This record gives sequence, C-alpha cells and structure tokens, in this order.
Amino acid sequence: MIAHPIFRVTLFPFCKIWLRRAEGMENVPMDKPFIVAANHASYYDTILIHSVLVPKLNKKLHAFTNSLYWKFPIMREVLNSGECIPVYVGREKNTEKNKQAIQKALGYLNKGGVIEIFPEGTRSPDGKLKKAHTGIAKLALKAKVPVLPFGIRGSHKVLPKGKILPHLVRCEVKIGKLLHFDKYYNKKLNNKIYEDITRSIMKEIAKLIGQEYEY
Repeated sequence: MIAHPIFRVTLFPFCKIWLRRAEGMENVPMDKPFIVAANHASYYDTILIHSVLVPKLNKKLHAFTNSLYWKFPIMREVLNSGECIPVYVGREKNTEKNKQAIQKALGYLNKGGVIEIFPEGTRSPDGKLKKAHTGIAKLALKAKVPVLPFGIRGSHKVLPKGKILPHLVRCEVKIGKLLHFDKYYNKKLNNKIYEDITRSIMKEIAKLIGQEYEY
C-alpha cells in the first residue's frame, strides 16, 4: 500500500511467495496517470497488486478502500501512509463523503498518480466474477485517463474469504493492454454509457483470467 523502500525488500518479496507468475508487465505505462482495475476474490489481492506494480512504477497506488478498515489503529496508519482513499458503503454509506473520495482520486490522477479500484466492490468467495459497479467508468471519464485491466486468477485459494492464514498454493497475474475511452469525452453521458464502459472493462478482466463476464 506504500512505496517505502523497506516494503520493497521485506513485505513485497514475501507476498510474492504465493504468486506463480505475472504476465503483461510491458503493458504498465510509466509516463501517465491511469486506473488499475482488478477482480477481487481475496484480501491478498490488494497487497499482491502493490507488490507487482509499486516496484516497477516507483510510486504509490492510491487504492479505494472500505472505510471500515480505518477503525483499526495499525491498519489506519498503513492506509494513511499509502494515501489510500476511504469509500463508505453498506451501513457506513455516505454520499457526501464518497463524492469527496472521487475528488481526492481526481486530484491524484491530475498530478500523474495511479488509482486502484476493484469494480466489483467486494470479494467473490469462489473467484467467479461478480457484477461490477459503474464508479470506475465515471472516474475514468471525469479524469480522462485510461484503465489498466489487471487479472488475478486463484487468489481465493491463497487466502479464502473468512480465513486468516494463507494456504500453500499460488495464483497468477495477467495484465492487459490499456483501455482508452476518448470517444466518450465529448458525449452527453448517461447510465447506459457508464454501464457499457464498465462492462467492457470487466470483459477484458474476464479474458485475462479465463472467465466470462455474465452481466
């Protein structure tokens, strides 16, 4: 969650123990802001994405993260250090604070930063893709930045939902090519466009992990 050097030589290599391989690193842009969009099936996903991308980019990934995790002191320090962005969902849902989260993400992107989003919003217990929310499409169009599809296969077996300790298995990462949405920049936006863009992102992620996106 942070780009501190100590994490590169300790935490990140350790977390890669459960990673068999990462393909498509050549698709990661080094000179522009973008949004990382990944499927989500395990708590391991977040630190895995950071372990793969932070050493290459040499910058922080500003991850949209459930606001509940700020209630734990140690976790709060890590999240704040990584300049993660709290989102308020479920019982904590707060429309005004979520608008502030979008503005904060836009600020990072405008400065050349990278935002990390799980479009599904929550973990899939069996690794099968769930229906995604359209927030990623709205942010991509507001910021006028591309989206990098990041596919994770098998992380639900590494650290299944409800488990604390990882299993002795490995997952795989496959990174797709940047998705650009320039053709929508001058159009009048509506829910159908947001749904179409979100679906196109999820279909690319689905290809990377050998699934079909059924929504």
